[in-house]
Amino acid sequence: MAAVSMRLPVARKPVVPSAPRGGEKHLVAPGDTITTDTGYMRGHGTYVEEEKLIASVAGAVERVNKLVCVKALKTRYNGEVGDIVVGRITEVQQKRWKVETNSRLDSVLLLSSMNLPGGELRRRSAEDELAMRDYLQEGDLISAEVQSVFSDGAVSLHTRSLKYGKLGQGVLVQVSPSLVKRQKTHFHDLPCGASVILGNNGFIWIYPTPEQKDEEAGGFTTNLEPVPLSDREVISRLRNCIVALVTQQLMLFDTSILYCYEASLPHQIKDILKPEVMEEIVLETRQRLLDLEG
Repeated sequence: MAAVSMRLPVARKPVVPSAPRGGEKHLVAPGDTITTDTGYMRGHGTYVEEEKLIASVAGAVERVNKLVCVKALKTRYNGEVGDIVVGRITEVQQKRWKVETNSRLDSVLLLSSMNLPGGELRRRSAEDELAMRDYLQEGDLISAEVQSVFSDGAVSLHTRSLKYGKLGQGVLVQVSPSLVKRQKTHFHDLPCGASVILGNNGFIWIYPTPEQKDEEAGGFTTNLEPVPLSDREVISRLRNCIVALVTQQLMLFDTSILYCYEASLPHQIKDILKPEVMEEIVLETRQRLLDLEG
């Protein structure tokens, strides 16, 4: 009979909350006391009870001067001006398109807020309004930039740049918006042979890197030629790597995705989604990112 080792219970040391260092964030759960200082103002995700500021959602505490709010870890997308988003056309209306962008309300793309095919600059006519469904129709995916946010939280988009517009062949991955890191650019051509658009709204588009940029298209020509098997394998591997990073709650940006892709190369594409393989490659990715920061 095998010997069984036992030990007496030991009182655990109380965890003393300390001020967050460098990149760490102060995480709270619903009902946690954020502060007992009455000098702070109550922001989103908080409420006051018995002169204590308490969190009403699980998330990271953010302070702006005396305003304290809690940014939820899992939430719908809240648009900010200048964000890059990937969305799907849900409805064609008069002089506008409705776009699904993972927010509480449908976003709006006005006919006047887009480039005309060929990059023409002129006033929109009745003919343009009649041809709206030729430009974009229900089900089409687009990349766009947030132009403004309405008072009710709905977002107005624009595609007045040749880098935005209709998306062609590729794979869409939906993740939590809180896992997409804000960067100067969200369009990345990765050295592995594919490109990604990391939408701030949690929609990530993976597609074959185009051999040449078509500057005359105005963002509306879609290449429907067959995608080579090698490109499809790269895209599939990238998609599984992003799913692995999201499962292990690691932030998504170009370096983390590339490191995860390189760590996954010894494994078959379908094996990346196995829990033990997922944990192994994300652990290696996390270690490389820490070495990079150090």
